[in-house]
Amino acid sequence: MKLTAELSLYPVQEDYIAVIDAFIAGIRAQPDLQVVTNAMSTQICGDYARVFAVISDTLAATTRQFGKQVLVVKFIPWELELRR
Repeated sequence: MKLTAELSLYPVQEDYIAVIDAFIAGIRAQPDLQVVTNAMSTQICGDYARVFAVISDTLAATTRQFGKQVLVVKFIPWELELRR
């Protein structure tokens, strides 16, 4: 089963760009996912369980590295065509 997710990360640090860049880099490092980033959010699409695992692992890694952050996610339980 495929899953599409739209993610918006809100770091609470003053240097928020570094947090967002690290989070997006962690998501983009996964070759088995489709990833599109724009000014407002990042969309990812792939295997249902894999999308959840990557979001969880990436959030845990950036939280350990940078501290508190808020992640807002919308899940769509099918594959959407992601457009740049």
